[in-house]
Formats: sequence, structure tokens, C-alpha cells
Amino acid sequence: MNRQDTQSVVLVGVGGQGILLASEIVAQTAMKAGYDVKTNEVHGMAQRGGSVIAQIRYGSQVNSPLVAKGTARVLGALERIEALRYADYLTPGGLVVVNSQAITPVTVSMGAATYPDNAEDMLQDQFENLIYFDAAQKAIELGNIRVANVVLLGVLSTGLDLPAETWRKSIATCVKSTYQELNLKAFEEGRNMAA
Repeated sequence: MNRQDTQSVVLVGVGGQGILLASEIVAQTAMKAGYDVKTNEVHGMAQRGGSVIAQIRYGSQVNSPLVAKGTARVLGALERIEALRYADYLTPGGLVVVNSQAITPVTVSMGAATYPDNAEDMLQDQFENLIYFDAAQKAIELGNIRVANVVLLGVLSTGLDLPAETWRKSIATCVKSTYQELNLKAFEEGRNMAA
């Protein structure tokens, strides 16, 4: 990336999946790499399992935290239908990293909506540059479902021009010391899955 260009990243999921921590790690990584960074999070229903979106923009000078539709270089989704909900943020040919986990929204459990049976097919049709994998299962294999967000960041990091070592330093900055080793391992697992 030309240092003058502004890059946009959008992270989506549902409340409780760690989107806000993930966005903090991305922002810290961009700052530690020497970029101006602006972030924006919308999490009104986050504690109730509602939709969460975080926007991160970085470059030599960033004037607004808001990602315009059609401009995100990377879209990371911790829940597969959330990737479809926010698809219009992605630039043509941009990278989409999606956790295959399905979380039934309140509207479905109340009977007001249906969860599509063909989510993977819909994602394949929607996105030309898609990495679809089970971040939750990888996190369980590592011993803690709560690191699925960092597994996803590991995969997503391969689509951005930020140094791997800077990602590691940011994880160490943003995560409590008792969980740093686990989160660093989750990040490496994600990077390896993208290779």
C-alpha cells in the first residue's frame, strides 16, 4: 500500500464474540506500524446477541472513522450471515474472512425470520475473494472458544500490509497477561490456516 492511501477494515459479528477487542487489536497494529488510525463501533444490542460492526481506517492521514460502502479492503465476520448483512461495505475484489459458525438471531428464535440453510452457498456467490473456515472449532481445539476472534484476525492479517510482528505486539498490548500466550497461539494458527 502507498502510505498516502487510506485502508478500511470492517469487522462484524454478534454481541459476545469479541468484535470490539478484535477492532482494538487491528487499530493498535496500524498505530504501531506508524499510521494515523480512526475507529468506530456500533454495538447497541451487543450484550443481547445483536449485530455488532466495527470500522477501522488507517493511512498517513485519516479524517473520518466511517467506512464508506464499497471501500473496505477487508471484511472479517465472526458469524456467517453477518458477512452477508454487511457485504456492501466491501470494495470489489476485497478479501472476506468468515467464521462458519451460525448463531441464531433473536428474530429467528422468535419465529419472525428464518436462518438460511444455504449460507455457505450464498457467501460463495456473493464474494469472489472468500476465506470460509471454522474459527470457533479451531479456538475450541486451542482450549477456549473466546479466542475465535483472534484466530480470525490471524487469517485476516494476511490480507493487510501490517507486519506480523506488529500484530503480535498489539495482541500483547490489548490482551490480559494471563491470556496473552493463548491469544498469540490463536493468531499464529489463523495465519497458518491462511497460508
